[in-house]
Amino acid sequence: MIPAQNREIFDAHLHVIDPRFPLVPNKGYLPAPFTVEDYLERTKTLDVVGGAVVSGSFQAFDQGYLIDALERLGPSFVGVTQLPSSVSDEEVLRLHAAGVRAVRFNLYRGGSETLDQLERLALRVHDLAGWHAELYVDSKDLPELEPRLAALPRVAVDHLGMTREGSSALLRLVGRSVKVKATGFGRVRLDVPEALREIAAVDPGALIFGTDLPGTRAERPFEEADVDLIVEALGEPLADHVLRENALDWYMR
Repeated sequence: MIPAQNREIFDAHLHVIDPRFPLVPNKGYLPAPFTVEDYLERTKTLDVVGGAVVSGSFQAFDQGYLIDALERLGPSFVGVTQLPSSVSDEEVLRLHAAGVRAVRFNLYRGGSETLDQLERLALRVHDLAGWHAELYVDSKDLPELEPRLAALPRVAVDHLGMTREGSSALLRLVGRSVKVKATGFGRVRLDVPEALREIAAVDPGALIFGTDLPGTRAERPFEEADVDLIVEALGEPLADHVLRENALDWYMR
């Protein structure tokens, strides 16, 4: 098997936590710093060809850290941000020019716009800039959300949906072109290889890998062995699509 460090990876889910920019405690929690330099140092053993910097609950609607991170990481990286429903068209287009490509709804921990604004805001940024919506959501809540998500043009669900409960709804959404991030293996409460195989069986193009670094509040952060797990679960060449091509198609093409 090809070692993890010799595989090209598009890291579709990473966080930058820069204390030079505003941080908001989430239920009393503030993460330790994890700067662009920390990320590059942590991933120097991997062949990272690009990635997506994702806003966390503790960053609320701050855009300063994200624009700074994208400038420093370069054009092979894009942003996934949180926005209030009151955001202006001009601000969306400004963020698009800076490399932002998606709006995130953190239904699991909060810090983002609320569920009642999901459809309106997701449709608006898609119409304005072609952005998709990303949801940090527990799969157990997906049966209720399924009709609303199925009506949106482009959607991704974080961390394999977190739990086994509701996985049938997740798989139905995958059948309607929803993407699922193969991320956060140290925070999910399900059988990761089984979930990977089930999703890939519905749509081989649905899974998108990310490290989830630095792994805030996870039982364990990303390990290089997570890359090997994907290869072992899915085999070649599907693993290479999950680790790189699917994300490039989703974010960059």
